[in-house]
Formats: sequence, C-alpha cells, structure tokens
Amino acid sequence: MKSLKLISSAITMLICFVTFAQEKTITGIVTDNVNVPLPGVTVTVKKTTKTALTDFDGKYSIQAQTGDVLVFSYIGMKTQNISVKKSNVINVKMADESNHLEEVIVVGYGTASEYEDNSYRSEKRKMATKSVSQSVQRRTLIAPSVQNSSQYISGSTIAIRGTQSISSKNEPIYIVDGVAIKADQMAQINPNDIQDVKVLKDKNSTSIYGNKGANGVVVIATKTEMYKNLSEKELSDKLKPSNIIQPTEPNNEDYDAFVENAFESPKTAPLSTFSIDVDNASYTNVRRFINNGQAVPKDAVRVEEMVNFFKYTYPQPQDQNPFSINTEVSESPWNAKNRVLKIGLQGKNIPTNDLPASNLVFLIDVSGSMSDPNKLPLLKQSLKILVNELRNKDKVAIVVYAGAAGLVLAPTSGDEKKTIVDALENLNAGGSTAGGAGIELAYKIAAENFIKNGNNRVILATDGDFNVGSTSNSDMEKLIEEKRKSGVFLTCLGYGMGNYKDSKMETLADKGNGNYAYIDNIQEANRFLGKEFKGSMFAIAKDVKIQIEFNPKQVQAYRLIGYENRKLRPEDFKNDAIDAGELGSNHTVTALYEIIPARVTSDYLNQQPDALKYTTVPESTNNYAGELATVKFRYKKPDGDKSIEMVKVIENKSVSLEKSSDDFKFSTAVAWFGLKLRDSKLITNKSSEDILKLAKQGITNDSEGYKAEFIRLIESAKQVY
Repeated sequence: MKSLKLISSAITMLICFVTFAQEKTITGIVTDNVNVPLPGVTVTVKKTTKTALTDFDGKYSIQAQTGDVLVFSYIGMKTQNISVKKSNVINVKMADESNHLEEVIVVGYGTASEYEDNSYRSEKRKMATKSVSQSVQRRTLIAPSVQNSSQYISGSTIAIRGTQSISSKNEPIYIVDGVAIKADQMAQINPNDIQDVKVLKDKNSTSIYGNKGANGVVVIATKTEMYKNLSEKELSDKLKPSNIIQPTEPNNEDYDAFVENAFESPKTAPLSTFSIDVDNASYTNVRRFINNGQAVPKDAVRVEEMVNFFKYTYPQPQDQNPFSINTEVSESPWNAKNRVLKIGLQGKNIPTNDLPASNLVFLIDVSGSMSDPNKLPLLKQSLKILVNELRNKDKVAIVVYAGAAGLVLAPTSGDEKKTIVDALENLNAGGSTAGGAGIELAYKIAAENFIKNGNNRVILATDGDFNVGSTSNSDMEKLIEEKRKSGVFLTCLGYGMGNYKDSKMETLADKGNGNYAYIDNIQEANRFLGKEFKGSMFAIAKDVKIQIEFNPKQVQAYRLIGYENRKLRPEDFKNDAIDAGELGSNHTVTALYEIIPARVTSDYLNQQPDALKYTTVPESTNNYAGELATVKFRYKKPDGDKSIEMVKVIENKSVSLEKSSDDFKFSTAVAWFGLKLRDSKLITNKSSEDILKLAKQGITNDSEGYKAEFIRLIESAKQVY
C-alpha cells in the first residue's frame, strides 16, 4: 500500500512537471478590421484566472500552455476564442459586433439616437446607421487622456489613428467652444475646465470642415464656455502659458492622516521608543508642491523625512558597531524657554568593492496611470542611473504589472547593461494596476535567485495607485509583512502627481524592511540612485530602534519631533519580532526632541496629577544630576535575527543656539519649516524670516547645493505661507 502511494505521488509530480514545462509566454498584437491596434483588449486563458490587457500599441503577453484557449474580448467587437498551438505568437484581428449600436445615427457634431429630434438634420446630411468601428471614431485614440488628469499636456502630440493623412504632420484640427485654436494653445487648457471632448473623423469631420478636417477634429467644450466668441487676439492672450493658473491642490492624492506628537512627562511616560526612518520622500514631495506654486497638504509633511533628506557631518564609527552615536543639546529656536536634543547616527562607509553582490528585481508599474511624462518616462531614465552603478557580480530581473504581472527580463548580469536598458526602453503604459500580483511575482523571482549574505532587494517603482487585487493598505501591509520574512529588502520609488498614493508607498516601505523615495525629477533620481547608491541600496543594519529615558530631575516634559508613524511601545524595544528601519552604508539618521526643562513655566504642559498612593517612589540618594537622559539602540545585522544593544548617557549640558554646530542649526531650521507647513500648534514663532536666518547660519558642507535649494524653497513658500 505504501509503495502504491509513493508511485501515485511520483505520477502526480511528473504530471505537474510536464504541465509546468508546457507553459510558455504567448505574445501578439490585436487589431481591428482596418488593422488599427486596439488597446485595452482583455486576453484571458479560458477556465483560469490568468488575464492580460493589450497596451496602447495593441500588444499583449500572457502565460499559457499548448492546448489552452485564449479568449479575446472588447466592447463593440465579437469575442474570439483561439487555441494555443506550437507558435508562441498569436496575432488577432477583431471583427465588429454590428448589432450592438444599430440605432445610432452619426451626425457631423457627434452621435445621436435615431429617436432624438435632430431638427438640423437634412436629407443630404443624414447618414446611414453604421457599426461601432465605422461610425463612432473607428477605434479613435487620443493620447494622453485629458479627461482624468490634473496636469497640462504641453509638449504632447495628439494623433488620431485610422485617418488618411494629407500631410506629413497628421495633426487634427482643435475646436474649443466653437473657436479654432492651434495645437500649442490646446495644450494650455486646464483639463479641470473641460466638460466634454469629442473626436470626429472620416466623413464626420470633412462634411463640416472640408479637407482641413481630413486628419480628424478634436471638439472641446469647457464647463463655462470661457473661450466662446473670443477674437483671435483675445484667445491668444488667454491661452499664453504665463496666464494659465496651476491648480492649488492635488487632484486625487492620498496621504495618511496623523496627529503630531504632544509633550509627555517622564514621570508618567518614562520611555520614548521609535524606529529610525531613513526615508526622505516627504521632502522631495514637499519640494514638488512648492516649486509648482501649490499649497502643501498638511499630511504630506513628515518632519523627520525632511530633516533626514540632508547629510550631516557625524564621525565614522570607531568600533565594531555599524554606526556612531552623536548627541547635542541647545536652545529651541521656536520656543525660547525650551531646549532641543539632537541625536545623530552615522553609518559605516563600506567601499563599493567590498559591498556584497546584489540580486535586484525591478518591479515596475506599467498601468495606464503611469503614462504621464513624469511617471514611466522619468522612471525609465531613473533606473538607467541605477543600472550604471551595477557591477559584474550583480544581477537584475524586471517584473512589470498592469492588468496582470509578468517577467520582462530574466535575471541578467550587471555587465550586460545594454540588455537591461533595452528591456526598460521597450516598456509602455496601459491597463489596470494589479499591484498585489506584481509584488507576489517580484518576491518569487528574488527568492529563486537569493544570494546568501548578499543584497537581495525588490525595487518597486510606481505612483502607488494599486486599484486591482489587494487595494486596502491593511491588505498590502499583511502581504508585505509576509514577504519580509524571505530576507528580501524593499525599496519604493514614487513618481507622478495628481493621483499619487503616498499612503500605500509609505506602508510598503515601513513594513517591508525598506526605504522610500519620491522622484520628482531626474536630478533627484541621480542623487538617490547614483550619488547615494550605497546608502539607498545596501543595508548595514536592520530593525534599528531607539529608546530614550529622560531624567525627571532635569526634564519636565519632552516630545519627539516627527516620527509619528514610527513610534513603538516600550516593550517592542527588546522584541526581535518587531520590525523597524534599516540603515544603509554611509547613511546618516537624525532625530530631534524638544524638551521643557525642569522648573520652567510652559503653556504647552497639561496639568499634572497629584502624587498617587501606589506609584510614588522614594527619591534615590543618587539623582543623576549630571545626566539629561540615557539613550539605547538595538539593531540586527542584515542577515541576523538577534538584536545587539548599544547604550549612551547624554550629559546635562546645553550650549546657546549661537554656539551650536552648523548641523544643529540647519537640522532644526528644516524641522522648524516642516512644523510651520503642518501649522503646528506647538511652536510659538512661525516667522519665515527667522527660519531663513537660522538655515543660512548652518549652510556649510553643501557641495551638491541641496541646502542652498532648501533656502530658496523657504523664500518661495513665503508667497503661500
């Protein structure tokens, strides 16, 4: 009986192996009956959940086995079922479903039901009922879409596919509120002002506009008919780029709400515990808003990420530990009676040649929301910078996701840079966003190619708009926490604006042994992925936690500035199962505490309760008068499971703000500006001039010019704040 079970198991395994071996990648192009590529066609493997969508060029890719049936479906077209045979390429021509819209009559100004009262319709104008592809824009495409974007489309080219061009430019006519405009003027129209867009082509356009409409006509109606009856000069003046007012708020961006840390008494809350945060996405996102002349959403401001965008001159560690600990106490620049404690960590700088081999998986969002110039095109250029840093012993795989997830490039050596770059260049945006499926596949590839004692990392590049599969942050959190156990680290790169989902990006990075950067331009890509490649991509310590105990004899109250989303319970400090932040090679991390010294009257203190019977502790003969606080750190080695503890006593010594270090001045100026942007109720002085003055005093060691740029941001923000 036992032998029969073994034989049965062997047969089952053999069947599974054969089945797996038959699976292959099927690709092809889907077109309509006049050979125009069809985007958004759903391709499904029959009787399975495998699905893919065609991109803007009608291309698709899906995993299937010989004998499977592929189902091609599209609104207005006949569904086709095609069996998979020996060939790996299946091109499909879709046929019109002629009885779908039989009662639609096409008129020169759009489409109308046969039963509508069209009094202007004469016998000469009347057209026969036509099928979908013949009458309703013949698969007309406008790229990029102007309906669902908050950005202007300056610099973009619109072409109506399927037209017979009479010029090399193949450019349509643009009509806005009944007035003809030029292409560059059309690009200046705010999409938020648009009520409706219609595209006319073939006889629909030439019947009204003659040969000028041979390349199609784009008819735009604004919500208030703001361009109606304008003269050519008035229209020209109104559509000058300088006269276009940018929207003041993001369209559909998503940020986690949080309440800033309040002051706490060391008598009632003796321990403050938190995870380090090496992310700096908030600063670059804030920079984007200010540079665009927009108000910064309050919850987009995470003060610790603004402070940690900048590098400070902390000394390298001199012992076996991977980072040095540095502290400084001085006056609070925003509350005169208070003090600020600065805690700085400096990661050990490991020479590039000594860094472990990398196993990287690029997980790239190629969904339709990534088509904007500041998304997928910028993403490609960004990752080229990273590819340039790779060594021969490193390897890269590329996974993409849209309607489905797929492997675009198998693990490839770092010396084959052209192969990797070519794979990036061939990516196009289109389809929905199956983020969960993409994460599953990327971690699977990373695990299959895992390098022991190496740098195993998934690099997710997206606008964070996961709207298919695991959509909620809690679902994503559970998924990424499970994947973290594989020993694979995570880097999140955020792109775009308008529908940017910061909350999801932060969740993924926080829960996945990861870091997170927002790439607002190619200069930021060069900084994070080029100049700071080692710190961004190579962890020297993980699960780094900080716990500080303030001396109640010296400290009446304290508050941690920022790190609201990184706070931990006191008991989490020694619990090695609790996740925390990672520290990269040569990375710096800075944390600031505001302190209300003992015997200082403050409006920010809540009334303290009277001494309680069971919690009153007799005073020790040693009151540690010379100590302000004791700070402890715990960390694990990148491949370790057991944490290591470090302890440092902070002396009760404070210097004047004037005599504090340049690092202290600049870091507190950055925090001060962040608190002002958040409209903090815990700062007295909100003067932009005073923030500028302090920042300028601390602007040293600025060879890259980032600190000078920060000063310009403060000056620009004065127009809004």
